[in-house]
Amino acid sequence: MSRPLRAAAGVLAIALAGGLAGCAVSGEDRPSVYVTTNILGDVVSEIAGEQLEVVTLMAPGADPHSFELSAQQAAGLRDADLVVANGLGLEEGLAQHVEAAADEGVEVFSAGDHVEVLEYAEGAGPDPHFWTDPAQMLLVVDALEPALVELAGSAGPDVRAAADAYRAEIAALDDEMAAALGAIPAEHRALVTNHHVFGYLARSYDVTLLGAAIPGGTTLAAPSAADLQELVDAIDAAGVRTIFAESSSPDRLVQVLADEADRDVAVVELITESLAPPGEPGDTYLDMMRVNTARITEGLSP
Repeated sequence: MSRPLRAAAGVLAIALAGGLAGCAVSGEDRPSVYVTTNILGDVVSEIAGEQLEVVTLMAPGADPHSFELSAQQAAGLRDADLVVANGLGLEEGLAQHVEAAADEGVEVFSAGDHVEVLEYAEGAGPDPHFWTDPAQMLLVVDALEPALVELAGSAGPDVRAAADAYRAEIAALDDEMAAALGAIPAEHRALVTNHHVFGYLARSYDVTLLGAAIPGGTTLAAPSAADLQELVDAIDAAGVRTIFAESSSPDRLVQVLADEADRDVAVVELITESLAPPGEPGDTYLDMMRVNTARITEGLSP
């Protein structure tokens, strides 16, 4: 082989080696972030982009209160570079696995440690549904960004830029929700649901929570006859025309409430504890909040 051909072959070999190395770094060699809920999984993915490998454990439609890991998922969790969890008692079936990962030295970021925690009125502990208030999600993004930037290494500036852009989107969402919910007359701004989810939304946007069919903060609980009757009385007294059911929970209890209340009460589905499947309305955190705001506004406006 002539010297020019040997030189060209050498350049080609170096180029191919560099290309293959690049593929490895952008693929399996990326630091891994395991996220418990798909709502937080979407948020982390928006910030991490292609710089980190984001693994979301809960599929769309999963109930975070009852979700359990497979053996493969549990093993992956213990090998992660970072675990992002909701905390505040939401992931009832995952808590032991997250704790096991922490015991093995995996860094765990608990979003609930960084929000202005709201306690349930019933004294049932902290309310984990902070994401219904975008201002609380902003606090989570602020706290999470440094951990993701550090994990991304040389790609940290890209992660920082993505976090800044996403913060602007959340702030815009907050403004939209304030305008839409604020336009509902105060006397009609009252929510009845099948599960306590909207405490943070209510606090932020001056919405009254009349109650929920399931007491406390978990879908694993069951209402008593007295609970249901108390809620029916509240519906009648307030003249509520629409009550809301979660997409991640059966709406049977809400249908019972609608049947028991002596009036024509509509039942509207909201996307609350789990994102919708890809391609459907509510398949991202931002879109979920916009879909719910539109449905609440339509359902409560006179």
